[in-house]
Order: sequence, then C-alpha cells, then structure tokens
Amino acid sequence: MLGNGVVGILSESFNKWERRVPLTPSQCARLLHGGRDRTGVARIIVQPSTKRIHHDAMYEDVGCEISEDLSECGLILGIKKPKLEMILPDRAYAFFSHTHKAQKENMPLLDKILAERVSLYDYELIPGDHEKRLLAFGKYAGIAGLVDLLHGLGQRYLSLGYSTPFLSLGSSYMYSSLAAAKAAVISVAEEISTLGLPSAICPLVFIFISSGKASQGAQEIFKLLPHTFVDPSRLPELFAQAKDDSPPSRTSKRVYQLYGCVVTSQDMFKHMDPSKTFDKADYYAHPEYYKPVFHEKIAPYASIIVNCMYWEKRFPRLLSNQQLQDLTRKGCPLVGIVDLTCDIGGSIEFINQTTSIDSPFFRYDPLNDSYHHDMEGNGVIYSSVDNLPTQFAKESEETTKFNSVKLQREIALTNMGESWFNKKSMLGNMATSKSYELQYDNKEEWDKEASFTTEKCESEEEWDLTTTNFFEEVPLEEEIEFEEARTH
Repeated sequence: MLGNGVVGILSESFNKWERRVPLTPSQCARLLHGGRDRTGVARIIVQPSTKRIHHDAMYEDVGCEISEDLSECGLILGIKKPKLEMILPDRAYAFFSHTHKAQKENMPLLDKILAERVSLYDYELIPGDHEKRLLAFGKYAGIAGLVDLLHGLGQRYLSLGYSTPFLSLGSSYMYSSLAAAKAAVISVAEEISTLGLPSAICPLVFIFISSGKASQGAQEIFKLLPHTFVDPSRLPELFAQAKDDSPPSRTSKRVYQLYGCVVTSQDMFKHMDPSKTFDKADYYAHPEYYKPVFHEKIAPYASIIVNCMYWEKRFPRLLSNQQLQDLTRKGCPLVGIVDLTCDIGGSIEFINQTTSIDSPFFRYDPLNDSYHHDMEGNGVIYSSVDNLPTQFAKESEETTKFNSVKLQREIALTNMGESWFNKKSMLGNMATSKSYELQYDNKEEWDKEASFTTEKCESEEEWDLTTTNFFEEVPLEEEIEFEEARTH
C-alpha cells in the first residue's frame, strides 16, 4: 500500500506522557493543499487523541480526517513505538524504534515488523546534511534530564541531612513552558549565590560526558546556576584546594558556586600500548586496543555524572560495577547519575532498567549490589527516562528537524514511490533481528525483497533533481501559520 497517497498519524500509546507529534497541523496543510501531483499526499488520517500537544480540531481545520482506523494508510507516522497489535501488515511505518543496536527489549517489535512485512523508517538513522541525524531531540533530552536531576538532587541531599536550594525545584513536566522551568532554575541560582551550599557536599562537580547536543542541552540548564568550568586535568587540584579552604573545624562554611567539567573520549580511555597516544579515529575503528581510565582520572571527583556518550558493545565501558564499588569504598563523592543514553547494561554496567517521568529515580547501592526505589540509604540515585523531551513537547517540536521541509519532501516522495533514503536503516534494523536469519538466506535476498526504493533514484543528488518546485519554494525552517492554513 506504500505509495497510495494516504498518510496516517498514530495516537501515541508508548505511555501517558507522550504528547509530541510527527506532523503539525500546518505541515499537514502544506502536504494536503499542495496537491497530490506535487506532494504525493491525497489524504491524512489522524487517530484521535485528547493528550496530543495539538488538538484534533486543529487537524480537522486544515483538512485531515479523524479516525481510529488507519487501514487505508500506506505510510503511518508516530513518535515512539506503537503497541504490537497496532502494526498493520504490508505498510510503511516511521517512528523511533530503538532497535538498531539490537536492544533486547525491542526485539519483539522488530520481529513483529518482519512478520508483517512492514517497511520501517527509523528516525534515528535518517541522515541529513553531512551524514548527521536529520531528526533528533537530544538537546531537549539534556534540558529536561538536568532539570529533573536537580529536582531529585534536592530530595537526595535532604535524605542525607542537607537542605539545599534544589529542594524547591520541580520536575520538568510541572512547568508550563521551558521559559518557566528556566525561571525556576534561575531562582535556585539566586539562592545559591546568596545563601550558598553546605561545604560538606562541595565542591559540587557535574561531569558532562561528551559534547554533543544532549550534553549541550544539559549544560544550557547548568549554566543558569553560578558555576565555573574546569578542565579534566585540573580536577585533582580543585579538590586539593577545596580541602585546604575548608578544614574540618569549619563545618559551617558555605560555598557559592558549582563546578562543571566536560569530558570526551580522550579523557576516558587510553591505548593499551603505553607508547601510543589516544587517537579518536583509531579508537572508533579498534576500541579493543583501548582501556577505560574514567574510574581513575574523572569519577573520583564527580558529584554528578551526566552521561550522553554513544556506546555499543564493542566499546569499553565507562564504569563497571567493580569500579563503582571500589570508588564507593574510597569515599567517592558521587551522589547521582542522569543517563540520557538509556542503554540498559551499557556504558554504565549497573543500569538494568529505564525509569519514567512518574518515577524518575532509583537508588543503587554498589556495596550490596542492590536496587531500591527510594531516596533513603546508601548509594547513588540514578535517572534514565527514555522520553524526556516530551516534557517540553511544544518547544522540542518547534525547534527540531521535524519541522524541516526536507523531511516533508521525503514523506511526499515516499508516497509517490520515489524516495531513496533510509534503505540503510532498514537493513541495519533487519540485521539485528533473529528473524532476519529465519526469513532470508542472506543479506542480498533481503535487499531484493524488502527494498522500497526505486531504480529511478539511486543517489541523494538524483533524488534532489526529482524534487518538485513546490518544496523548493518554501524556506527550510518556515512554517505555514495555523490561521493561514485554515484559509486554504
């Protein structure tokens, strides 16, 4: 049915918090009113939802149909993975599947896709300019993740006997907008600047793993607080100075700032051959030649770890269970970890579950290797919510590439049977599923059977030449205003 000109929009069922949309009403208006001969879209059917950031009436006003039944749709769009029973056979679906690293918890989804002969467009694997991801919410995962972490930090420190300004901060979803959340963080900052933090929990050091978009988002919130960034090499000096400035006899001393430290792969790993220096390209090509040093050089000084690093099984871990146990015995000041990667059993070994917006934290006791869903007792608090950006649904939607004309062109050309992109992502996903070996003898057979590209477009350059002027006339980031769309 792919190419029949009928696009469906799913009602999100991943959990109650998901309010984002794959297409806004104004984007739907652009596709519908451009004419099928130019956009490839004749109809858009939207499953009804009373929690979506855009109301059903807004879609109806621009010409969409509201219906639970998506059986007429050749291409069906969502944000997070749908329930297995919602997947219709012989269709094309687009959503964040979280399967390309063979995530065990999502293999039933991938097997269902194979069984139903579905073509999967995985947003994580759609390349944009310079092969960078076209669609990403990383910045807002970082923003929401750090706000939530600060909220939990206030509770955790209170359970340890310390009152801090963080206690007044709410979770991200409690604020009507990102601006409101930032105002609350600024209020906390003013209290830290005026009244300070207990010296016993200082220096309070936030370690940001990597410098990508998620890390940048987290740092955007951190920078609202009184802070100083330090180079990884200066962490021992920072702690030595803090010890000299705060002798045991002066427990009442207050500290009026936080410290941030951004670390990258060269700070966390080193070559096994002492005669060789760290080489990033070589590390990614041959990670087996490198060993972790994060637990020696960085972790002993970390109060908070904000983990944003990309990780696969072939890479060494950032922090193993044994390393964390050893650090705890040595008095490491680590209080909390916010893991924006959501990799179960990944770069941080003890992580065996994701958390939720309802219950964003659990506590891990390294010495007893035990897990607890409270803030009391020994150990570190940990948060790994896998749909953080939905807490700022409107802002994340407005500034991500979901609003790009390039994606809309792909949707249109897919419906006309002319799209070439994302074949790579489908092959990558299929190769991770156990059903791949059961249904196809080899990769070439799968390539022949499952390819939804056409011989007409074999490269991005050729694809660009087939794109109609309708899309070229619209600036990349320009949106048709809702009121304007209603008049078409």
